[in-house]
Amino acid sequence: MKKLPFLTLTALFLASGAAIAADWDGRRPRDPAIHARQQDLQQRVNQGIRSGELTAREAWDLRRERNRIRRHEQQYKSDGVLTWEERKDLRRYLNQYRRDIYAQKHDFERRPDSW
Repeated sequence: MKKLPFLTLTALFLASGAAIAADWDGRRPRDPAIHARQQDLQQRVNQGIRSGELTAREAWDLRRERNRIRRHEQQYKSDGVLTWEERKDLRRYLNQYRRDIYAQKHDFERRPDSW
């Protein structure tokens, strides 16, 4: 009689562990952290446009880079799986994008109407 609840709890524990392992095997189809970083970086570009820190050409170049990263992300997700290596690539691309945004915002080129 006492073994039934114990066996039931043990089975639930093992099943939940298998579900967690399946989710964290590096094959998740999406990564909320990457999406959040993309949103944050886009806000930085928009702020640079509003403040005049980015010229029209710089903003265009940064948008083109953002679209290139999105195309990579779509290509990686096309098979329904986003592997650890693909997430690593996306993080590397986003790190470079962040550095490019910083460089463009701090290069002392300003929009003529923002002086």
